[in-house]
Amino acid sequence: MAIPNSLKRPLYRIYEQRLNASLDRDALPNHIGVIHDGHRRYARAERLQDYAASYRVGMAKFVEFLGWTADLDIPAVTCWLLSIENLARPDEELLPYYGVLMEMFDRIPETPAGRDVTVRFIGSLDLLPADLVEATKLLQERCSTGSRRVTIALAYGGRQEIVDAVRELVGKLAADGVPADEIANCIDRDAISARMYASDIPDPDLVLRTSGEARLSGFLLWQAAYAEYSFVDVYWPAFRRIDFLRALRDFTKRERRYGK
Repeated sequence: MAIPNSLKRPLYRIYEQRLNASLDRDALPNHIGVIHDGHRRYARAERLQDYAASYRVGMAKFVEFLGWTADLDIPAVTCWLLSIENLARPDEELLPYYGVLMEMFDRIPETPAGRDVTVRFIGSLDLLPADLVEATKLLQERCSTGSRRVTIALAYGGRQEIVDAVRELVGKLAADGVPADEIANCIDRDAISARMYASDIPDPDLVLRTSGEARLSGFLLWQAAYAEYSFVDVYWPAFRRIDFLRALRDFTKRERRYGK
């Protein structure tokens, strides 16, 4: 017999409280990367009238998620909300999503999730509509002095980030007068790392992806080389604090080897 929702809710609250209390705060990640996957499948599973309804649920969850990370004093979060590949989707999918993003960016500073955060956007923003780009600039201006870092990846691709970093490095070396036959000797890991889009924050300790897909799809390819991964089998709009706490609990129990 199925457990009624009226009974499930208090049971979930008890379980959530136990998970939260059991976490080793000293072992929590300093930087979490998140791939917010599964909006369209959630819309179909829930028989929503359109994708826009699913996007709104997902972006409300995004704001809620930022609050969860604030409650746990996670210093940095990088959230992938739109890939370069996503830009190939039809306008009937993209335009409603752009609208929901702009609504959310306008609302974030007025929510608890927008307190004490510095927001930065990374990606090929020049590929996005002008009104969406303007919304990103306004959010960055309104959330520019907080101690916690929230990085939002839009029109982002990990391979493109590496290409851009190498191009910038080679251009700088050439401008400094380094001979062409010596440039290759000046390209190393540290020099490339320093030119990543958000090089002033530590590499992610944990990368979390929802919807059950067990792949990175190009997310933070350079930075996540030694990260731990958590693939959660729920769509992003249905992601719960319990799911987040479970992922953190599992992370704190892992022995990190950093490739050794």
